[in-house]
Amino acid sequence: MKIAGVQMDVALGQPAANLAKIISKLTETAAAGATLTVFPECVLTGYCFDSREEALEHAETIPGPSTQRLAEACAATNSFAVVGMLEAAGDSLYNAAVLVGPAGVLGSYRKVHLPFLGIDRFTSYGDRPFAVHAADGLNVGMNICYDASFPEAARCLALQGADLIALPTNWPPGSECAAASAINTRAMENGVYYIAVNRVGEENGFPFIGHSRIADPTGATLATLPHDNEAILYAEIDLSRVRNKHYVRVPGKHEIDRFADRRPHLYGPVIEPHGLMPPGRTDSDSELAN
Repeated sequence: MKIAGVQMDVALGQPAANLAKIISKLTETAAAGATLTVFPECVLTGYCFDSREEALEHAETIPGPSTQRLAEACAATNSFAVVGMLEAAGDSLYNAAVLVGPAGVLGSYRKVHLPFLGIDRFTSYGDRPFAVHAADGLNVGMNICYDASFPEAARCLALQGADLIALPTNWPPGSECAAASAINTRAMENGVYYIAVNRVGEENGFPFIGHSRIADPTGATLATLPHDNEAILYAEIDLSRVRNKHYVRVPGKHEIDRFADRRPHLYGPVIEPHGLMPPGRTDSDSELAN
């Protein structure tokens, strides 16, 4: 199975133009044989809004008008897409990613870990458990950007059977180490394919670094875009390889199974409340920390 990542520029507050570009790129990647194409974080709307009210003008429900257009494009190309967007849900605003296929929305994700940056200063914390969704036999888990800095997020998806973790992201300067190291580490420690797709260009004074990449279950880099230009990266993935978590290097002498070798009864401190206040957040925003 071939997958693709579209590293592209985004127009802030212009979802119609961004959607047209997304569909054009999806048509291109599907023609090149990609079954699944991943796009950046907030690719539909842009990221660097200066207020919640400004961002809400461009947020949509899931499903909604844009996901319907995406489903039509997936049906026309017989492919699937992971797309970053802003989700309006009642009175809440979420930084979200959606998995869409020919039949419509297959799953969505709300960003759990929020940095004090861009639209994440004004969105609500993701409020749903990590989940895995099937796309043409491929089990897909979704995280978004800053989530990759928290190994628990990827581990939850891997334990639920994810073959691939898709990370739409908006890495600004300062994220070079995450781009170069965290993606391969998350792939290796969970034995999964991991695709991180960043945007390029600039919004409200914030540039974005590109550096999208795909890593295999051993942590090796399959494809990378080591620059901040628009481009597409591709990789072939092997489901039989990712579903074997027991690595036999020397039979009876050197065998590795990172799931069987876990010792969860010693991991209690990982899930204990910390009571700390995230920068720029209020008490009501921080309930999940307590």
